[in-house]
Amino acid sequence: MSVQIDALDRKILAEMQADASQSLDEIAKKVGSSKTPVWTRIRKMKEAGIIGQQTVLLDAEALGLEACFFVLIRTAEHEAEWQRKFLAALRARPEVQEAHRLAGEIDYILKVRVANARAYDAFYQALISEVKIYNVTALLSMEEIKSTPLLPLPQAS
Repeated sequence: MSVQIDALDRKILAEMQADASQSLDEIAKKVGSSKTPVWTRIRKMKEAGIIGQQTVLLDAEALGLEACFFVLIRTAEHEAEWQRKFLAALRARPEVQEAHRLAGEIDYILKVRVANARAYDAFYQALISEVKIYNVTALLSMEEIKSTPLLPLPQAS
């Protein structure tokens, strides 16, 4: 479902993406509106699914999760039952921050956050004990250059 948003909605969304802990009063002041219309727009955007779960961003390194691996997975299995089992295994593992099914030579890519290489190996061993995987390549991120949960907000057309 495509929902039309206007310039004020985009300003509200930009403020919420920057800091969702702001009060309605703070957001309203920054976007040049009053509290009630801002609250109404936020409620409508939540109902439309534009605004999803609100959460807190944590610092992975401060929590001891210093290693980020990108895991490339190729599989020879493409049956629905294998996929159901594989997706359930991924969803059950908190180390998996992102998982994407791809077009091309690689079937899936995972972003896995762990303490170190030993912790990654434990994750890998557990995963392959649950589901059959043809080929796995793990790439260690040496430096995170950019990471943002902020989406670019489209301009009105």
